Amino acid sequence: MKTHREIEAKLEVAPDAVLPDLAALAGVATIDAPATFTLEAVYLDTPDLRLARARITLRRRTGGTDAGWHLKLPVSAQERIELGVALGSADDPAADPVPAEIAAAVAARVRTAPIEPVVVLHTRRTVRVLRDRAGRVLAELADDSVTARSPAARDEILDTWREWELELVEGDLDLLAAAVDLLQAADGAMPAHSSKLARALGDRLPDPAEQDRQAVPAAGTAGAALRDHLRAQRDNLLTRDPQVRRDEPDAVHQMRVSTRQLRSALATFRPLLSGDTGEHLRAELGWLGELLGVARDAEVARARLAELVAAEPAELVAGPVGERLDADRADAYRAAHDHALTELDSARYFRLLDTLDDLADAPPLAAAARGPARKVLPARVRREWKRLERAFRAATKAPPGPRRDEHLHETRKAAKRARYAAEAVSPVLGRPAEKFARAAKDLQTLLGDHHDSVELRSVLLRVGSQAQLAGESAFTYGRLHALEQAHAAALEAQLPRAWRRMSARGKRRWLR
Repeated sequence: MKTHREIEAKLEVAPDAVLPDLAALAGVATIDAPATFTLEAVYLDTPDLRLARARITLRRRTGGTDAGWHLKLPVSAQERIELGVALGSADDPAADPVPAEIAAAVAARVRTAPIEPVVVLHTRRTVRVLRDRAGRVLAELADDSVTARSPAARDEILDTWREWELELVEGDLDLLAAAVDLLQAADGAMPAHSSKLARALGDRLPDPAEQDRQAVPAAGTAGAALRDHLRAQRDNLLTRDPQVRRDEPDAVHQMRVSTRQLRSALATFRPLLSGDTGEHLRAELGWLGELLGVARDAEVARARLAELVAAEPAELVAGPVGERLDADRADAYRAAHDHALTELDSARYFRLLDTLDDLADAPPLAAAARGPARKVLPARVRREWKRLERAFRAATKAPPGPRRDEHLHETRKAAKRARYAAEAVSPVLGRPAEKFARAAKDLQTLLGDHHDSVELRSVLLRVGSQAQLAGESAFTYGRLHALEQAHAAALEAQLPRAWRRMSARGKRRWLR
C-alpha cells in the first residue's frame, strides 16, 4: 500500500474562466505541456455516510496516471494522507471488492455497516506541471470539469462544475499561497464544500455546524466543556486506530493515551452525567487500555533494554545478551499487537465505539452540568488532587521494597488522572490549569520511569534465568538488574523535589 501526504488547494471557477499565467509565480521556471485525461471515480461509503461526515473519502478510480483504490484521511483544511492500492484484476467494479488494507483503515468508522457506492464522478482533467530552474516538480495544477452521477442510474446527472486544484509536490506553502492568490484574481473562488464528494452528495450530507447547534449544551457551561473534551478524545482515538492497524511508530502509545484520557474523564466528571451513564463505557475503555498496554509495555522495555546493553563496555557483555533480550521483547510486542488487532475487529470493540459516539455527541447531562464551567470544573480537579495527595502520603510511609513500589505505582496513576483532569479543563481555565497539568506530568513521568524500572528487572531476572539454563553466562543480566535497581533508587531520591513543585500553593490556588 502506498502512502502519500497531499497538500493542495481547490477553487471553483466558471466554465468559461481563463487560467492565468502560472509562470508568473515566484520560483516557477517552466510549465510542461498540458496533458488531458478522462477519469471515472466511484465513491463508496456507508448508507449513513459515516466516512463523508468525517471528511474521509474512499474511491475506486480508473483512468489517468494513478488509477486504483484511494483512501483520503484529513489532517487539516489543506492537508490529507492518501493511501493507495492497485486495482484488482476484475474489470467490473462490482467484482473488485475494497482491498483489505483499505478496509482495515476505515474499520473503526465503518464497523459493521455495509460499504456501497454513493456517487460516481466523471472528470475531464487537464494537468500542468510546474517546475523550477533545476527541473524539480514544484506543483501540479489540475483543471477539472466534473460531472456527478447517481451510481444506481448513471444517466441521472446530479451536478456539474469546474474547479482548479493545485497540489504541492516539492514546492512550499508560500508557493501554494501565491498560487491561490493568482487563481482567485482570475475569478477562482474558495469552494463551499471540502471535497468533490461533499459537493456531489449535496443535501444528503448533513451540515456539521447544524448538527453541533442541535446537540451542544449552552456555551460556557461545564456540560459544554465536557462534551468538547469527550469529542476531541473520541476523534483522537478514531484517528489512531488505523495507525495501530498499520503498526506505525508510537501509534499504540497514542491510542492508549486517548483511551486513558476518556476513561479518566468519565471518572473525574461523573457528577456532570446523569445516573450511572458512562460506567459501563469506562469499564470497556479499561479493557481497551489494558489490551494496548501489553504491546506498549513491551515496546518501552525493548527500547530501554537496548539502551542499557549499548551503554555497557564490550568486556562486560557476556554472551548474546542484547540479542536474547531484544528477541524476548520483540516477540512479546508482536504477540500483543496481533492480539490487539484481533480485538479491534471484534463486536465488543465496535459496540464500545458506538457507545462512545452516543455519549460524546449527545451526553446525558445532569443538572450540575448546566453550571458555569469556571465555577464547576475546578472542584472536579481538586478532587483528583486530593486523591493524589493521599496516594503520595501512603507511598512515603511504605517500607522500601515491593510494597513501596506498589504504592508508587498507585501514585503514578493518581498523578496521571490529575494531569488529565487539568488538561481537560485547560481550554476553559487557561494558564493555571496548564501549569498544574505540567507539574502533574513531570511527577507522572518520574513515577512512570520508576515503574518501568521495576518491570524491567523482572524481565532481566526471567531472561537471565533462561540464558543460564541454556548454558550462557548470567553475569550481564545480573549487572543490568543492579544498574536498574540503582536507577530506581535515584528516581525515588528525586521524588521530594518533584512533589514540592507539584504541591506548591501557587499551582493549586485556582482549585478553590
